[in-house]
Amino acid sequence: MSRVIRVVVVDDSLLMRKVLSEILNSESDIEVIGTAPDPYAARELIRALSPDVVTLDIEMPKMNGLDFLDKLMRLKPTPVVMISTLTAQGSDTALRALELGAVDCVAKPRLDVSRGVRELGEEIVDKVRTASHARLAPRAVATPRPAKPAITHGGASSHAQHTRLVAVGASTGGTQALQTFLLQLPAAMPPVVVVQHMPPAFTQPFARRLDGICALTIKEAEHGERLQPGHVYIAPGDYHLALERQGGYLHCKLLATDRVNRHRPSVDVLFESVAELVGHRSIGVIMTGMGADGAQGMLAMKRAGSYNLAQDEASSVVYGMPKEAVKAGGVDKVLSLDHLADEVLKQLAS
Repeated sequence: MSRVIRVVVVDDSLLMRKVLSEILNSESDIEVIGTAPDPYAARELIRALSPDVVTLDIEMPKMNGLDFLDKLMRLKPTPVVMISTLTAQGSDTALRALELGAVDCVAKPRLDVSRGVRELGEEIVDKVRTASHARLAPRAVATPRPAKPAITHGGASSHAQHTRLVAVGASTGGTQALQTFLLQLPAAMPPVVVVQHMPPAFTQPFARRLDGICALTIKEAEHGERLQPGHVYIAPGDYHLALERQGGYLHCKLLATDRVNRHRPSVDVLFESVAELVGHRSIGVIMTGMGADGAQGMLAMKRAGSYNLAQDEASSVVYGMPKEAVKAGGVDKVLSLDHLADEVLKQLAS
């Protein structure tokens, strides 16, 4: 018999606690073992019951949900899924929750909350299941934005900047993994294209935050824009990111086509595009995340001559996507998160 995921629901609304409990208890592998109206009651419940996952609101009496999350991760690290209206505005509050250690966020609808939350039932259930597998990684420490230097510590040559490409895919746990990875890259890099599974409202603030602390220029990808050295292009939520060649240069191509592997953006869509247009001049990186998105695309990249890296199990919040890419045969080297950037730089300099 499979393990039952034990959940504590924390929300100041009695209606929300009831709706979330009904959604989660309707699944045979999930059981709500307790509910709490505020962080103080939640603290006692979590201490007594040691749940596998906590769902947490942000706006609550007595203590803000982010403050409680911060204390929880310091005193009793537990996988948390944030469920709040504030995460819909997105963005900055949700990203702060992820920085503090939340595994994922769900945006609570503003109007007719109970009906809206029921419509989000599948997403909530998926994220609670994913969170139950999470390894709680140490927080990445943001450092001030470095100066935009000439190439340093064995990075890409000037020629490589214009002829190479780095493609990255990530999902659950990826916001912090990407921050750790990108902070280690110098300004003089070839273009970097990224798919991180995120809702539409999150990707632009996410790019803006990273841009403020990294040497590279980081932005949300725009349809038709030409890829430039020293830039990172993050796929917008709800659009696939692919590449196209115009006049000898690579450009971003955004697609609102069907979901792939239940995702839009999909890592496979990006990687398959890179395999077709860039081939042996590309480096692929697949990071933490649930599922198999990116595995077949990475295999296509490898067959086209790309050099591919996967994050290892020990440093992944969820070892799903990297594991599937390795299993498919598309990975050249498996490394801890802290060593991925060094390996990319080494390959670019060779």
